[in-house]
Amino acid sequence: MHTATDRLHAVREALARSIAARPLPDGEPVTTAIPSLSLFTRTTPSEPTNCMYMPSLALVVQGDKRVMLGDDTFLYGAGRFLITSVDLPVIGEVLEASPESPFMALVLTIDRRVVTELIMENKFRVPRAESNGRGLSVGEASLPLLQAFQRLVDLLDDPDDIPALAPLIEREILYRLLVSDQGARLRQIASTGSQSHRIARAIDWLKAHACEPLRVDELAALAQMSTSTFHHHFRALTAMSPLQFQKWLRLNEARRLMLTEHVDASTAAFRVGYESPSQFGREYHRLFGAPPLRDITRLRQDASAGLVRMAGV
Repeated sequence: MHTATDRLHAVREALARSIAARPLPDGEPVTTAIPSLSLFTRTTPSEPTNCMYMPSLALVVQGDKRVMLGDDTFLYGAGRFLITSVDLPVIGEVLEASPESPFMALVLTIDRRVVTELIMENKFRVPRAESNGRGLSVGEASLPLLQAFQRLVDLLDDPDDIPALAPLIEREILYRLLVSDQGARLRQIASTGSQSHRIARAIDWLKAHACEPLRVDELAALAQMSTSTFHHHFRALTAMSPLQFQKWLRLNEARRLMLTEHVDASTAAFRVGYESPSQFGREYHRLFGAPPLRDITRLRQDASAGLVRMAGV
């Protein structure tokens, strides 16, 4: 007779075999024929890397990962998942990986509209916002959640069935997530009119207008909050102020411009909204640990370090 632990282990092993059977590049997330599903493998531990995590559910199948948001550290390994409920600048690091036992993860992007539909259809209770609740949380994957992920991965072998079946399985995964111990924050953020939902809208605006001058009072008005209340809830969710968030977005966009469009540091600085190249250089060094020229040279020499990732791995 198999115990619940045995069944969990068996599904994780099946998922690992399914991922290992696919030709995936080492260290780079790959979007599958199911647009919301990405697969990721890595055969060596990684350096801490600045990443933008989009709303997503990242399930580790094998290995260990550490993610830092401000002063908070989130550790998760095989059979555990990380929920990212809003776009968040984090530092990610693969801790355990080898050629014999690579780090493996699946990432499902979260469509907040679908989450909102599920909340309304199932009359889920929406919790009050926690004053210190971050936009990240870690949980233990249940057997039904793992089995749903296995069915989704298996669907990649039947591409004709993807349009009809993938949305149904994705909804099941999101449902399993909402009823899990870690579902409260996602319910809060996806509920129209909640404070967290309004902060999420403000984050969307910041991303779309990162290179423009920022007036926090206007952003607070967009979120229908006083400036002080907006500051408090924004920092609670993201571990940074709106200005710090904008600075992170600008510096990473400048990094992308220098790396992919081969512009110089001054040009990149002006294009992302900086008026002073010297201020840009100081803040760039502070975030990335090196001045722009040295950092970009290193990135070009190490293709695996690459661009800022916009996923959950």
